[in-house]
Amino acid sequence: MPLSLRLICLALVLALPARAETVLKVYVSGQIATPVFRKALDRFEAANPGTHVQIEVGGATSEEQAQYLNTVLSAKDSSLDAFLLDIVRPAQFAAAKWAVPLNSAIGDPKRFMKQYLPEYAKADTVKAEIVALPAFADAMFLYYRKDLLDKYHLQPPKTWDELATQVKTILAGEHDPTLEGVSFQAKAIEGAVCTFLLPYWSMGNSLKHDGRLTFDRDAAAKALSMWVDLVKQGVAPKNAAEIATDDKRKDFQAGKAIFAVLWAYGWADFQGPDSAVKGKVGVAVLPAMTGGKSVSCLGGWQWGASAYSKHKPEAIKLVKFMSTPDISKLLAVDASLLPVFPSLYHDPEVLKADPWFADALAVVQTARTRPVTPLYNQVSEIIRTTVNAVLAGTQTPEQGAAQMGAQLRRVLH
Repeated sequence: MPLSLRLICLALVLALPARAETVLKVYVSGQIATPVFRKALDRFEAANPGTHVQIEVGGATSEEQAQYLNTVLSAKDSSLDAFLLDIVRPAQFAAAKWAVPLNSAIGDPKRFMKQYLPEYAKADTVKAEIVALPAFADAMFLYYRKDLLDKYHLQPPKTWDELATQVKTILAGEHDPTLEGVSFQAKAIEGAVCTFLLPYWSMGNSLKHDGRLTFDRDAAAKALSMWVDLVKQGVAPKNAAEIATDDKRKDFQAGKAIFAVLWAYGWADFQGPDSAVKGKVGVAVLPAMTGGKSVSCLGGWQWGASAYSKHKPEAIKLVKFMSTPDISKLLAVDASLLPVFPSLYHDPEVLKADPWFADALAVVQTARTRPVTPLYNQVSEIIRTTVNAVLAGTQTPEQGAAQMGAQLRRVLH
């Protein structure tokens, strides 16, 4: 080819407009380590040339995250393309039409969702519509001081009554006035909902079934009484009504508690270099009410695509990519985030990085979803404020149960 012709061709190529880059922005809660998500998103970018993903971080709690997303999406703001949702939010987002329905993007919805832990498939499906896809799992665990239980020849308690007896035995033997029995959350934030539901569910009860309120007032009073009695016996701290989620983690990590009811994130902190309990911690399923069944409270986060995104096809592709076994394994190995795929709890590489996952699956499998309803914010407010009032001593368990039932009937009639 003559030089002049080559120069003409080169000029034409240079004159062509550059391929436009698609920029997606995803919202990730501030309580989650973002470096591992950046690593996952880098993989997505490599598999999808021309698409770049930015992370927006915010909200250290579920409530703060929800408040931000409510503000952005209520305004039909297109600045976000995808987001992480707390497990309790899909029904609300479906009712508000804030999330793109994913059924058409995943083929057979029932078959597709069977790959996940069942409770996540259930929580992300609203009236046969897939609202979000699971990102990583979570549940409430019973953390215990393995060194202390071994010292007194005790096994992890199967019931709350057994836990109380063990605490009294250990406290009597240790003679340590700074040591508490069991730390749990009763401050009026989301974790207090689970505090109520753990013993309530354990007795075989539910709040909602087939769209109907199934509140059991007597069981609710027993559930609240159980926590009050632990405080009265000196098994739980007197200031339980002031304890927030991370307060429990700090107390247990400092060696100031024998047991703690806490989410999965605590494990990594307990094994950290500044932990007083490093190498001394065990995890177990939560105790049951006497005659009942062990139940945990399901947590975790889900990926959703914004209904107001200007790049919906790319956002949906991103959501599907971030909810694959490969990414779930990355999150487990690099950040100790519990997988949403049952098979990964037996994966050798996952167990090498997180040996405690071998015990975690049994807990996650006992976990139940909080009520799936677009009115969950009101339900949460009713339960957590009642739990707080009862543990603060401004209401009796019976009064709290009566008030809770009356208020839930108005919301979930």
